Amino acid sequence: MFVRHDAGRGADLSKRLVPDELWELAAPLLPSFAARPQGGGTAPCDRRAVFTAVVYALTSGCAWRHLPPTFGTSPATAHRRFTVWTEAGLWRRLHRAVLDELGARGEVDWTSAIVDAASVRAKRGDR
Repeated sequence: MFVRHDAGRGADLSKRLVPDELWELAAPLLPSFAARPQGGGTAPCDRRAVFTAVVYALTSGCAWRHLPPTFGTSPATAHRRFTVWTEAGLWRRLHRAVLDELGARGEVDWTSAIVDAASVRAKRGDR
């Protein structure tokens, strides 16, 4: 049950959530899943479909259990992969890759920036 990119409205949403340029940056950063020697383990699935479902859940606020079936992946698989990717540091590496790409294109304006204490540790001592 994979997402067909010509499948109408669902395909349009998938392409808006994860355009080809973002997928080209994200795909090499995704941890690979190998079958266990004793059998079982992670079933093969469309990595882009799972990534798109995760992006949808994160950007929409949708509960994992309410992921639409149009993404072609189960809510449990999407949540499991999100957890593994988070533990592997995917989001930090993807953020850096996007900034590097935009910077290389000259599309990042660093004349003003906001530092959030949730993202950057505050220094102690003198101001």
